Amino acid sequence: MGKFEDLMKTAGANIDESMGAGDSRGIARATSAAPARWQGVIKAKDAAHIPLDRIVRDEAQPREDFDPEALQRLADSLRIRGQLQPVRVRWDEGRGAYVIVAGERRWRAARMAGMTALSCVIDERPLDPAELLAVQLVENALREDLKPVEQARAYKRLMGANGWSSRQLAAELNVSQAAVVKALALLDLPAEVQARVEQGGLAPSAAYEISKLDDPEEQEAVAEQAVNASLNRARVAEIVQAVKAKAPVGAQRPDPVTVDVGGGTITVRWKKGGEGLTTSQLIKRALRKLQEEERGEQAA
Repeated sequence: MGKFEDLMKTAGANIDESMGAGDSRGIARATSAAPARWQGVIKAKDAAHIPLDRIVRDEAQPREDFDPEALQRLADSLRIRGQLQPVRVRWDEGRGAYVIVAGERRWRAARMAGMTALSCVIDERPLDPAELLAVQLVENALREDLKPVEQARAYKRLMGANGWSSRQLAAELNVSQAAVVKALALLDLPAEVQARVEQGGLAPSAAYEISKLDDPEEQEAVAEQAVNASLNRARVAEIVQAVKAKAPVGAQRPDPVTVDVGGGTITVRWKKGGEGLTTSQLIKRALRKLQEEERGEQAA
């Protein structure tokens, strides 16, 4: 069992305990005389309603960017429907406040909504910085809250804190090593290219292809071309290969075209070297080839 898997198993046990599992110190399990709705129910002994001014963010939290529009929607939801999921916090004696482990979006939205307190689950486990980062990284990654470069930075921090290789990190977080390698490659790109990825103009997969170039100026030039022409990963890869080989960039292949012919459809995909042919020319070629094959079968 890996370090992080063991940590999460412990975390799960802690959550069960915080909800009162196997603990008679919460409200007692309902007896047969209690109403049916309380049968088997145990009160969470670590749940609390905490004033917002006693909750602070974790400055080491891997997530740095929060979409204002998404926060406003969440704030509106909190005003209308109330808080549906508790925030997870830990007490920090040095700061004299509860520090957020998971749920910073809810905390920010609650402040926007004018709320004065939040329902929280207090995590009593001692966590070293590396363990805390791992928990926060998984929380954000599973909710797809981290932007690509933020995730890459968190991966790098986690590897450095634990002395892990990309393979070990992938095993600990249960993600593919290829995904980790591609994420880390973003950190080797110029800041301007990273910004294009964060803004959504350049897909992470295309940025990974660009990272295969060694010259930062070439990386920036290809990134700009990719964004301006809305190039997909495959086309960016072709350009990168041409730049590395110092060869002319071939014409871009047209996107596949599907034609409805009544009783079925025909899809045309261009191969390398056939970019200058039109859809009708390729279909005519296909028709001639099919007719030749049919004549050959009849002759046999």
